[in-house]
Amino acid sequence: MMAVSSILRTQWNDYPQVHASRTNFMVHLATVPVFMAGTVIFFWGVCVFSLTPALAGLLAMMAALGAQGWGHRQESRPPAPFTSPGNALVRLMLEQWVTFPRYAWLRIRNGRRTAGKIGKRN
Repeated sequence: MMAVSSILRTQWNDYPQVHASRTNFMVHLATVPVFMAGTVIFFWGVCVFSLTPALAGLLAMMAALGAQGWGHRQESRPPAPFTSPGNALVRLMLEQWVTFPRYAWLRIRNGRRTAGKIGKRN
């Protein structure tokens, strides 16, 4: 499996091309917080040995990813395919918790006109 730093670098460099559509960006903007909340609820449920919050968190995460999958189908360039279940888990967690929040903050701060330049180094 690729190192986390390599996955983050690849995600960051590809992000403007695989999240170019406004629809996909808005879907991610709405669902990444749902995924994050679901992750916290899932792990909280696991830590307190409670099935209800663990399942609720898992369902929230799955719903968010399902909506994001639909959003990605609106793009002209899809993200790179997963190479293994472990690769999928690491990439999805990094995208939800690191890459998208960073990208969204910069895209909103800089405006749409500079969003394509975010992944590029000067």
